[in-house]
Amino acid sequence: MSFSRRQFVKGGVTAFTFGFAAPEMIANIAFAQGVPSRNLVVVYLSGGNDSLSTVVPYRDPSYASRRPTLAIPAGNVLQIGRDSSNIELGLHPRLTGLKAIFDGGRLAIVQRTGYANQSRSHFTGYDIWGTASTSNTSGTGWLGRYLDTLQAPVDPLVAWNTVRETPRPLLARTVGVPAITSPATYAFSSPNSGAEAGYERTAQTRISSHIPVDRPHLAFVNSTTQAALGTLDRVATVATYRPANTYPNNGFGQALTAVAGAMNKQIGTKVFWVQTGGFDTHATQGANQGAYFNLMATLGDGLKAFYDDLNAQGLLNNTLVLVYSEFGRRITENGSAGTDHGAGGNMMVLGGLVRGGIYGTAPNLSLDPANPTLENSAADVKYETDFRAVYAKILDSWLGSNSVTILGGDYRGGAPAIL
Repeated sequence: MSFSRRQFVKGGVTAFTFGFAAPEMIANIAFAQGVPSRNLVVVYLSGGNDSLSTVVPYRDPSYASRRPTLAIPAGNVLQIGRDSSNIELGLHPRLTGLKAIFDGGRLAIVQRTGYANQSRSHFTGYDIWGTASTSNTSGTGWLGRYLDTLQAPVDPLVAWNTVRETPRPLLARTVGVPAITSPATYAFSSPNSGAEAGYERTAQTRISSHIPVDRPHLAFVNSTTQAALGTLDRVATVATYRPANTYPNNGFGQALTAVAGAMNKQIGTKVFWVQTGGFDTHATQGANQGAYFNLMATLGDGLKAFYDDLNAQGLLNNTLVLVYSEFGRRITENGSAGTDHGAGGNMMVLGGLVRGGIYGTAPNLSLDPANPTLENSAADVKYETDFRAVYAKILDSWLGSNSVTILGGDYRGGAPAIL
């Protein structure tokens, strides 16, 4: 059966780059440029985060009545002031780390983000946010299309995925993204050890060095394998990184430690994908304890440790962190002390050059069917800022790319001034 190079890139690159990695010569090109790289770290909250428990409109009279067991008392929220519609807001009480970043002017909160006719499906919502398209959700990702615009030769470590499967946002047409869950275990896969494993790696390197011009598919396989092998030593240096402060001892903290290490060791990566799950809180969500309390602790403590580490390393001004989830959750709690799939949510952006503050307006939680800030019979938060406007700002103002080309539309007019 014949298949195209594009099909191979989409389905086969991850298999090659997961156990292997790419050529030292290409890495040297990146280092020789001598220009500090701007880093983008995307933190995805898998499961649909309850935005009204992250950024709390604690004075809204309908907040407590619609959430009799889940509402966070006004005295417990971490107050962050009022938005442009004069609604008082606070962060979840376990987000003390993010509160400190907000107070320092480096955390931007963009309220009521989403798109028209939002999907309550995890999979569809994930693909829409990943492709930045509501119509072609099986195409390449918005970050993958950005990677495809980079001038060749592209460093094989230009992007780093910290989970096992390539996420939709990073799917590219020509650029493969390695899945590196742990720098310490990213190595040549061999049933043998010692000298024998070294001989096998040398043999594989020699085999892949043959690039037949008359057999393009084999040439692509060999060049990808050669590239993968060349990155092994660079990734190994990340495992030796010692952060300036202590990270939480969990998967999220470990992933962020690896990201900071990759930046510190200057291995050539510009885009990082970090994911933390558990946000599908249909039951026993909890207000000041329980599942959601622990989720906020993981998020807030991990990001604060990462922020402080980068600051100590002098990397904070070169780093931008984007936090989002595939949808928000329903306003009214369900009968299981949880919340069901909803619509509009919020996005957060933090970094050394971020213009912190509250962007957009909070929803009015009144059950009035004519309430313009809600939809679906006042059950869901209606979006105000198209999520692609935030992408556009990051692409144009941070990555120096062309958002109109990459996103397939002009969303710059609605972009918040976060940079």
